[in-house]
Amino acid sequence: MLIKRFGKIVNEYKNIIKISNSENRKKPARDYRKLETMKALITVFLIVSIIVVGVNMVFAQCEPETTAGTPVPDKIITVSTFKQLTIEEETFNADIRIPLISGLENKELENSLNEKYLVEGTKIYEDFKEEIEEIKAQGLEAHLGISSGYIIKTDTEKILVIEVWVVNTAASSSTVTKFDNIDKVKEILITLPDLFKNDDYIDIISENIKEQMLEQVKEDENKHYWVEGVEESDFFGLFEKIAPEQKFYINENYKLVIVFDKYEVAPGYMGVVEFEIPTDIISDLLVNDEYIR
Repeated sequence: MLIKRFGKIVNEYKNIIKISNSENRKKPARDYRKLETMKALITVFLIVSIIVVGVNMVFAQCEPETTAGTPVPDKIITVSTFKQLTIEEETFNADIRIPLISGLENKELENSLNEKYLVEGTKIYEDFKEEIEEIKAQGLEAHLGISSGYIIKTDTEKILVIEVWVVNTAASSSTVTKFDNIDKVKEILITLPDLFKNDDYIDIISENIKEQMLEQVKEDENKHYWVEGVEESDFFGLFEKIAPEQKFYINENYKLVIVFDKYEVAPGYMGVVEFEIPTDIISDLLVNDEYIR
């Protein structure tokens, strides 16, 4: 397109020059200067036209391309460390990192999340300090540690998932996780019951998790779950079904992932365990496919 436009201008210029040259031979000397001035003006016009066309083409190429239906981000939601609480002693260690979410237009949601993170993080720290003071007051020796932090589990155009974890270390360690699933467009929290038409999901998901547990144990002798069909635990009992508000998150592929803390459904060495639920077994139960696909 640019070359054609340049060619058209140049051809027009050549025609004008040809005409002016033929007229030069016919005109007296006094008109010759006028024609030379006209040629100079035409030359300037040609140069300016080429520059303008070129600049317009460059700007056109620099414009961002957008696809119909693709959301254009108009806000940036960030998660950062608001506060870090630490204890560093010979036998006692604490490292609590408290997250801060910002950029939400829904300030009620933003403030409630930040207040929750601050209250929970501060309580973990204060409880640990009290435990240390009691141990010292009784003249006991102990090695204790606690750490807490957060990660962005999922971040898509639609979904933001923040995971906050706590690891408590004594003779052994325990891990507790919490998830906030946030609809970034509507700026609301998504709960597990929100996803479904009724509570039938509890039994359907639970049965699938049992099947996954048995399949994993069959394929990997190093895996173990407290579920019927596998040696049970006298202390913890067997896994039967998920809670209505079971811990979960929506992953980057918009799949539902159910989460169990350490010791909840398996021995401690298994750590925190996750089960991705096939969408086809719950599709009829979903309110819509806005979050789970």
